[in-house]
Amino acid sequence: MRRYRATKIVATLGPSSSTADIIEELFMSGVDVFRLNFSHGTHDTHQKNYDSIRLLEEKYRRPVSIMQDLQGPKLRIGKFEKGAVTLCEGQQFTLDLKEELLGNHERVSVPHPEVFEAVREGTILLINDGKIRLRVSETYKDSCEVFVLTGGKISDHKGLNVPGVALPISSLTPKDHKDLAFGLKMGVDFVALSFVQKPDDIKEARELIGTRAGIIAKIEKPLAVQHIKEIVRLSDAVMIARGDLGVEMLPEDVPSVQKQVVRECRAVGRPVIVATQMLETMVESPTPTRAEASDVACAVYEGSDAVMLSAETAAGAHPVEAVTIMNRIIERVEGDSYYRMILDTLHPIPEATASDAITAAARKISDTLSLKAIVTLTTSGGTALRAARERPNAPIVGITPDRLTAHLLALTWGTHAIQLPEELAEAPLPTIMNLVYRAIVAEDFAATGDEILVTVGAQFKGTDKHHVFKAGSTRGLFILKVKDPREEQCEDHPLSSEAHQIA
Repeated sequence: MRRYRATKIVATLGPSSSTADIIEELFMSGVDVFRLNFSHGTHDTHQKNYDSIRLLEEKYRRPVSIMQDLQGPKLRIGKFEKGAVTLCEGQQFTLDLKEELLGNHERVSVPHPEVFEAVREGTILLINDGKIRLRVSETYKDSCEVFVLTGGKISDHKGLNVPGVALPISSLTPKDHKDLAFGLKMGVDFVALSFVQKPDDIKEARELIGTRAGIIAKIEKPLAVQHIKEIVRLSDAVMIARGDLGVEMLPEDVPSVQKQVVRECRAVGRPVIVATQMLETMVESPTPTRAEASDVACAVYEGSDAVMLSAETAAGAHPVEAVTIMNRIIERVEGDSYYRMILDTLHPIPEATASDAITAAARKISDTLSLKAIVTLTTSGGTALRAARERPNAPIVGITPDRLTAHLLALTWGTHAIQLPEELAEAPLPTIMNLVYRAIVAEDFAATGDEILVTVGAQFKGTDKHHVFKAGSTRGLFILKVKDPREEQCEDHPLSSEAHQIA
């Protein structure tokens, strides 16, 4: 099940894709990570989809990552007497906390006291994805008067945005706490936090999640962009969620923010996902627009780790076709010589650490010698992440004894993750290397006699008597020829001697 591309595909499951057969088709078409959107659906539905993915994983013996996307503190207005009203430009309107009263052409409830604590005279409020624009003219303890700048029809429970204002609200609502407990018990690999505003939001989630899952910070608030460096460093991955981000920012600012966040993530080796409306017309149409194809291509050219499909696969009429076309776009871009030129031009400067020195050397050696693959032996995944940060020409094969690490690497650029069977997690080195050879030959990364490069993480566990793999051992990299996996490996395997260590 090798993917002949480096950029990963994330697909959202929903009514159009919540059967075992469709999930398998999506996987076969190119999906690497499945997203369970907890803004919709029931726990039973998500559990069913989760079980289907795990059965698929067992069938194809390949780690498939599952992302739980929490709803977050999505602000919404209340209900209207007649379901909707039309606001006219220039009229006065009232927002208040009186949720028990139905709205009309003069007022509507906003059941979020944090909004009235934060807004001031002149604050701009947006309703229905920015279609309705309001300016606060008077503020009170439990309400505010607004002036309608851009009118139009609004209906029950439409979304409310307060751009440029830091709301005194946690990124985890009571619903999120319940959903998070369910997701962690179920065994999700990533938890995506919605409407992150500041680094403390990541810290709060980390206290609850610990090391049970990776944390993805969704960048959809301008305030988060102001704190992007620290948010990126505190997170395990980042998603540029351009939907709400585009509501609260000027459209012309979103592309530059996207590039800024991708650069920051690449600089520190954090996987980054570009998301929202990538192939939006495929919700109904069997083909995307040329502009949408270019949008996906641009995200790939920038060096993003993954691109994501939302409504296209969750509620669209052509979920499998959307994945197939996205897969084709990625492969076409990565086959373009200009793609490699951009990656090399934007290559981040290695940090002054042993890990960066070794992975930077690994990239140069593998590129110079045209090696078939870079194999990383890692427990935490750090070695594979640093290797991916270098964006080498050779594919990366991440070998790990840790189940969660294998699933986290499924999101990482250019990395094919392989989890060691439980009984081999602390096997002797020759046994592990025989598995490595067997895997890379079976997956068509290399043939017997081809040269590969192997990097060893400091925390990779093992019981080999030469203790190259023991926790705390010296990091290193090695050039090896692939042996016939049918041959039994002897104890004097090249990796068993530090005399063969290059770095």
